Amino acid sequence: MMLQTMDTVESGVPRIPVGEWIDTGFDWVKTNFREFFNLLADGIETAVEGLADLLAWPPALAVVIVLSLLAWLARDWKLGLGSLLSLGAVIGMDQWDNSMVTLALVVVATVVALVLAIPLGIAAARWDPLSAAIRPVMDLMQTMPAFVWLVPVVTLFSIGVPGALIATVIFALPPGVRLTELGIRQVDAEVVEAGHAFGGTPRQILRGIQFPLAMPTIMAGVNQVIMLALSMAVIAGLVGAGGLGGAVVSAIMTLNIGLGFEAGLSVVVLAIYLDRVTASVGGGGFSLLRRRGRNAGSVPEPATDEDVDLEGRKAMV
Repeated sequence: MMLQTMDTVESGVPRIPVGEWIDTGFDWVKTNFREFFNLLADGIETAVEGLADLLAWPPALAVVIVLSLLAWLARDWKLGLGSLLSLGAVIGMDQWDNSMVTLALVVVATVVALVLAIPLGIAAARWDPLSAAIRPVMDLMQTMPAFVWLVPVVTLFSIGVPGALIATVIFALPPGVRLTELGIRQVDAEVVEAGHAFGGTPRQILRGIQFPLAMPTIMAGVNQVIMLALSMAVIAGLVGAGGLGGAVVSAIMTLNIGLGFEAGLSVVVLAIYLDRVTASVGGGGFSLLRRRGRNAGSVPEPATDEDVDLEGRKAMV
C-alpha cells in the first residue's frame, strides 16, 4: 500500500480504480440476474450439443460427400473435389468428432451474431446518432484481446460451452454490424429516390432495393463473422469448449506436437471450406444450379437494351 501511494505521488496521476468498478458491476449482475444467466446457459448448451450430435450422427463419409457437393454447387467441381480430399483428411487424422463440435459452436455463434448484427447494422445505416453511438462499442469489442473476453463470460457462465459461445459472439459481432451498415449506405441514393418516387414505403425500399444491392457487402461481413467465430472457438477451448480447441489445449499441456498439428490442420480445413463456400454465395454462388435452370428454361435470360427497344417499337406499331 505504501509503494502504491508513493508511485501515485511520483507519477502525479491518481490511480483510477477501473478494475474495482468492473468487479463490483459484475458482482451486482451475478447477484440480480443469476436465474436469467442459468436459463441462457441451458439454452446455449442444448443448442450447441444438439447440433453437434446431429452432425456426428450420420457416417462421417456421408457428411463429407454432402459438404463436398454443396461446395461444388456453390462454385465448381474443383472446390468440391478439394473439399472432399481435405475433409477426408480430417477423418483420417481422427479429428472428425472434434471438428463437428467446433463446427456446431461456430454455426450457433454465427447465427446469434448475425441475428444481432444485421438489424443493428441496418438501423445504424438509417439513423446517424445510433451509428455514432455504437461505433466506439464496436471498436472496443473488435480491438480488445480475444483472451480478455474469456474472463467476464467465465465469471457469469462458469467453465463450459455457454461461456465460450458468448465470448465468440462478442468477438465475431463487429464485422457483421460494420459491413451491413456500409453496404446499406453504399446503395446509390438515386436508386433509393426512384423507389420513393414510385411510392415505395421504407420497408419496401429496404427489402426490394437496399438489401439486394448491399448483399455482396453483407455477405462479406457474414464471411468475416464466420472466420472470427472459428478463430475464437479454438481459443475458447481454454474455458472448456471442447472440440478442436480442446484438442489444441490438450496438446499444449502435454507437449504433444502431433496432436497439436492434427487439430491445427483440421481448423485450417474448416476455415478454408467455410471461407470459400460463403465467399462463393456472396459473389452469386450456386452458378451450376442457375446454369441448369437457364438451360431448362426455368430462368429467363435478362433482357438487353436491343430487346427493350424492339418491344417498344412493336408496342408503338
